[in-house]
Amino acid sequence: MSATVTDRRVRNGRTGRHRAGTAAARIAITLVATLLMVACVGVSPEVTIDDPVLVEGRDIYSRNCASCHGASGNGGVGRALSGGAVVENYPDIADQIDLVASGKGTMPAYVDRLSGAEIEAVVRYTREVL
Repeated sequence: MSATVTDRRVRNGRTGRHRAGTAAARIAITLVATLLMVACVGVSPEVTIDDPVLVEGRDIYSRNCASCHGASGNGGVGRALSGGAVVENYPDIADQIDLVASGKGTMPAYVDRLSGAEIEAVVRYTREVL
């Protein structure tokens, strides 16, 4: 029976050692990808003024936006929002609210996920804090 197993390994060009190496490589790749994803998400900047709407906006941003736009709004999969970039691209806040609600390109629409007040809160956070 061991001859058959040996023959099968030779015929397939694989050995038990090769499979173990492949499994270890998959685990390592999964670990690295997970760590990179966590590092990219990070923590969004704190609100430095006493404004409950901005605090709510930060929480919404962390849960819904940071994975694409970066925790600090520096961009990633999505555009950079920090350093005034979002205000430069959307001088009129209503245009940015419409973009978040309706989506565009690869950015999903949030009209069915967030209330109007939540959309306004996250938009204010990106404009006033990031």
